[in-house]
Amino acid sequence: MIKSPKTYWITRLDEEEEEEEKTKTPQSLPVDKHLFDARTVLITGSITQELARDVTGRLLALSHVSQEPINVIVCSPGGHVESGDMIHDVIRFVPAPVRMIGVGWVASAGALIYISVPRERRFCLPNTRFLLHQPSGGAGGPATDIEIQAREILKMRDRLNVMFSVATGQPLARIEKDTDRDFWMGPDEALAYGLVGKVVEKTTDVA
Repeated sequence: MIKSPKTYWITRLDEEEEEEEKTKTPQSLPVDKHLFDARTVLITGSITQELARDVTGRLLALSHVSQEPINVIVCSPGGHVESGDMIHDVIRFVPAPVRMIGVGWVASAGALIYISVPRERRFCLPNTRFLLHQPSGGAGGPATDIEIQAREILKMRDRLNVMFSVATGQPLARIEKDTDRDFWMGPDEALAYGLVGKVVEKTTDVA
């Protein structure tokens, strides 16, 4: 996860963030500046609340500076669905158009973020893999609480299935069947499925 220097990002730093700023190496500062100048945001690793805060802050800052397109590069095994929802919704909220570029693997909550933009703005590199599946949870506690959590997971599953159906153009029944278990796709399969808009090899191919 890349933490943004306060010189370049419009955020209100709390004590924890200020401590992170103190430990930032001088070498990392030019990288953040170049990413900002290139209007590029990285989403790598597990989707967490901390990552969501960082990514949405960058998106809001970039949109404040200019409404030129923003490139979001995503490589994630998934993670916290609600944090994925936060990034997904802010991408749709900001006025600057966002282009998604999948690399490595785009799985679970990472795929939820990936479909936040129209298909024509969804790209991936040649060796990217995609994984769709139903959400899971580690319910514990009293039986009543477990029952409540189970109902919420089912509601989440139904909501995500509808979102992927709309994003890909696949019938809802097909999405429900495919995501009942781990459903892997390579670039060409994801392209045919409607998940990917274009497979690219160079930055000049993203347009």
